[in-house]
Amino acid sequence: MSRADFDTGVPHPARVYNYWLGGKDNYAADREVAEQVLRVMPVMAEVACGCREFLAAVVGHLTVDLGIRQFLDIGTGLPTADNTHQVAQRSAPHARIVYVDNDPIVLAHANALLRSHPSGLCAYVAADARDTRAVLDAASATLDFSQPIAVIMLGLLHFITDEDDPYSLPRRYLDACCPGSYLALSHASSDIGGNGQPQATRRYNARAITPITLRSREQVGRFFDGLDLVPPGITALGQWTPDGEAAATVTALPTYTALAVKP
Repeated sequence: MSRADFDTGVPHPARVYNYWLGGKDNYAADREVAEQVLRVMPVMAEVACGCREFLAAVVGHLTVDLGIRQFLDIGTGLPTADNTHQVAQRSAPHARIVYVDNDPIVLAHANALLRSHPSGLCAYVAADARDTRAVLDAASATLDFSQPIAVIMLGLLHFITDEDDPYSLPRRYLDACCPGSYLALSHASSDIGGNGQPQATRRYNARAITPITLRSREQVGRFFDGLDLVPPGITALGQWTPDGEAAATVTALPTYTALAVKP
């Protein structure tokens, strides 16, 4: 996930994901690997849309029900409908949001599209998510770390390999936040079966610049060490609800979602 020169011939996670969402901000290399995944895992487009729905639901819950007014969205990807600032500022116009990503195309679109409500603030940090010091230093120009912050890591941590100590990453961000701050994440699953996820991951990793590491529910739970899970806890994508009851779904989408609070 180190920042590299822009190369449209190499698939990038943000642009591949954009293709699955039906967007147009992608290139031939992105579309090729995206289609290879869809051939063995047709549900991937549903996963991509489900993750956007989870983002809207969890940010709405954080804003309306839990009173959060500051958001650090790490690995934001390309802007689309209902971005974090749009959801938060719909009910709290003075909310402050900082986006973090390391793709030059995301940066270009962010500068053009991520416009804050006049009462709030919206900033963008171009950085590697693993460089926590650089991210936190830049984010502190917009966010007040003495007040609760929601750290959003959707579809990010499965791009952090085991060699890069992924479990320390949420902890390093939450350590900088005060009690009452939250962590929301989604992560590709290794143990929700029947969706072609392992084969799709192999196809993706054979071409993409940033490989995916699938993890089990138990492994995903480790990201929340030291935090208190908010009901309904760790659920399959599509089952998380703000009322604390896991929703029943026909298809178990192969991604885990959860929200937790720093005590």
